[in-house]
Order: sequence, then structure tokens, then C-alpha cells
Amino acid sequence: MVQEILKKLSNAHGISGSEGSVAEVIRAEVAPFVDEIREDSMGNLITVKKGDDFSIMLAAHMDEIGAMVKYVDEKGFVRFVTIGGWYDPTLYAQRVVLHGTKGPVYGVVGGKPPHVMKEEDRKRPPKVDDMFIDIGATSAEEAAELGIEVGTPVNIDREFCALANKRVTGKAFDNRAGCAMLIETLKTVKSPHTIYGVFTVQEEVGLKGAKTVAYSLNPDCAIATDTTIPGDHPGIEKKDASLEMGAGPVITIVDSNGRGLIANRKVVAWLRQAAEAKEVPFQLEVGKGGTTDATTIHLERGGIPATTLSIPTRYIHSPVEVLDLADIENGVALLVEALKSEPDF
Repeated sequence: MVQEILKKLSNAHGISGSEGSVAEVIRAEVAPFVDEIREDSMGNLITVKKGDDFSIMLAAHMDEIGAMVKYVDEKGFVRFVTIGGWYDPTLYAQRVVLHGTKGPVYGVVGGKPPHVMKEEDRKRPPKVDDMFIDIGATSAEEAAELGIEVGTPVNIDREFCALANKRVTGKAFDNRAGCAMLIETLKTVKSPHTIYGVFTVQEEVGLKGAKTVAYSLNPDCAIATDTTIPGDHPGIEKKDASLEMGAGPVITIVDSNGRGLIANRKVVAWLRQAAEAKEVPFQLEVGKGGTTDATTIHLERGGIPATTLSIPTRYIHSPVEVLDLADIENGVALLVEALKSEPDF
């Protein structure tokens, strides 16, 4: 079941600010299992499972990194800006889908081929400013007739597929993995408390949706579900990233060297106790780079105690992210157990 949900979510398109198609998938999955579902003015999808006066917010961001049309030149080539944190060479020679006013239009990210590069060009990685999208149009007018205009969202065109050993690959596992974990939790959990299952927008461009929704809901505590970087493949050392895929979900103690989240220790202890009680494998993380919705959530109102529960995911912010489905399943088991109680504040 987790695999099928993650496949739907990964194959859906939703860059920051254009998360509607992802929200549709989520709404269809969770609607029968919650007491209330609504969308706020930012586009956050808010679900509620009603309980007592103690409220717990679970947040997973829906958006993925992508691009947006900036300009179409006289020959029909599309110039673009990136939306979210890309490593520029990852974009070169990718196939993309542009969500035009008349429907999807496919294209490829082009640039100077290596055959005609000068020696100094070969020594530097390709930059987005040197790239363009070729949709086959021969003029700006043809591109406009296809429905392509300034502001058109652009996604990588890549589909989910299974690897060996319950491992899968696809785009946007950051953070459709967290969305899948939250969906399955909402379907399963029986809690005495009020549970807000929130699918947030615009995380990749500044944690924006989580900031506004945390302020409006003002929960007693919060957990963001997201992805994080393992150090179990060539090119990265354990001293830089000690986590492993398949060893369980990850409870954050600190991320981004403390510039992001310094997690509430009682919330961390609550999740650890739940994992140990249910004999769910888990990992702890003190991280150097990257942060999550929990960072902005824990600074709202008078401070909202929070941490992050993450899925170790290889090659984050690329079209070929890889994770182990068992980590999501164990993350669901951990959350379902924890939500039977509350942190010991």
C-alpha cells in the first residue's frame, strides 16, 4: 500500500506554489479517514481527526523543486529560473513537462554540446543561465499557441519505479515520502488527542506554508515528516552523514548546525519511547545542512515544541531519489504508537 501511494505522489507534479495536483491525490486518499478537510488561503491542505483539547500537528510539505518560465525567445526556446535548491548540472539534458494554459507540453533542457565546448567550458559545470528548454517550437508565437507563457510551471518528467530489496526510485521523494508517511498515519491512528494532519506548501522556497498554518492552528506540539541524507553510498563518509537507508526513520535532535531546528528534547524523548515500546528501529540525527518545516513551526506563537521524523533518502534534490519502503512503514508504526499519548511537558 505504501508503495502505491508513494508512486501516485511521486508521479504527480507540484512545484512550490503549484501544489494543486498533489493536494488532489492526498485529498482522495485521506478524506474517508478524517473528520474535517479544508484548504487555507496559502494552499495548505489541513485535515483534522477530532479528539480532546491537546492538539498535535503533523506536517508534510507537498511541493517539489522545479522551474518556471522566465522568457521565450524569438526562436521558441524557453529560458527559465529554478524554483528551489537545484545543483545546476543535475538539470542539464533532462526531459521536462511544462504545465501550459492548454495542457502539458514536453521539452528537454538543452545547452552547448560537449563537441563544441572550449577547453575552459569543459572545466566548469554547466550553469542554469546557459541552459534553455527546447519544446520543438520555432518561434515565440508557436510557443504561445501551445500555451507557454511567462510563469508557466516546469517539472522534471520522470516516473517512479521499483528497485531491489523494497527500494524504489523517483522524483520528489523530498517530500512525497513524508506525505505518504502522514497519509498512512492518518488512515491508521487512533488517538485520544486532536490530530492536525497538514500538507504544507512552499517549503522548498522558505518554509512558507508551515509558518502561516502553524500560527493559525497553534498546536500544543508538532512533528514535521520529511527526508534526510544517509551516508551509506560511495562519495560520502559516515562522519559527514551517519544515517543508513533501511535502518529506520530518523528523529532529529539538531539540523543545520543549530541554525535551523534545535528540537524540543521532551518531544524527542516521546518519539524515542514510542519506538522502543513498539520495538520500531529508529535513528537519531544531528545534521549540518538542510532544515524542515519544523524550524518555522517551532518559532510560531510563543514557541511550539517540535521535531522532525525523516526518511533517509539518497540523491535528494535530483530526479532519481532512492529510499527504502521499510523506513516509511516503520515511521508510520512509530507515529501511530506515539500519538496514543503525549509528550511529558
